[in-house]
Formats: sequence, structure tokens, C-alpha cells
Amino acid sequence: MELGIYDPASDVLNRFLGGFADRLTPHGEGWLILSDLAEHLGLRTRDELLARIAEAGLTVTARHETTPRHTSVADSTDPLHAARAGERTVLCRLTAAK
Repeated sequence: MELGIYDPASDVLNRFLGGFADRLTPHGEGWLILSDLAEHLGLRTRDELLARIAEAGLTVTARHETTPRHTSVADSTDPLHAARAGERTVLCRLTAAK
């Protein structure tokens, strides 16, 4: 499963954001739901994520966080346990920048 969600160089994220603003209707919004695990592992910073969103011509109009409830969070034998302990799943509501 881990290989199914690993996104080297944020390729999937970049493809999702690329051209996204052009596909929004006037006053439309899109939702980006992602884990901040990449931040905890040093693979991407929050500033890099926000910069990429801005480069795509988008603005974050709201941000909602929740704590993941998957079993890996509580598994102290998981090599990623320390990073997962602080992990949050984030919903960013995106609109076209004005």
C-alpha cells in the first residue's frame, strides 16, 4: 500500500494542480485532500506546497485538518511511526486566484 501512495517529487500533486484554475467555473472551488506525512518525512515543506498552489493560480480559501485513524498511526513497530504520530489529513478548499 505504501508504494501506492508514494508520490516521488510530488508528480501526482503537480499534475493535479497544473491547469486546475483554468477548469474552475466562475466562483467555483476544488478540494485537495492530502496527508502532511511528506512534510514530517522532509520530502516537501508546507511552504513548498503553498508555493505550488500559488504557482498554479490558486488560493486556499479554507483549510480543515483531522487526525488519521488508520492502524499505522498506533503501530510503534512501523518504521514511520514517529512521523505518523504527528500526521494530519488536510482538506484545502481552492479557488482561482484573483
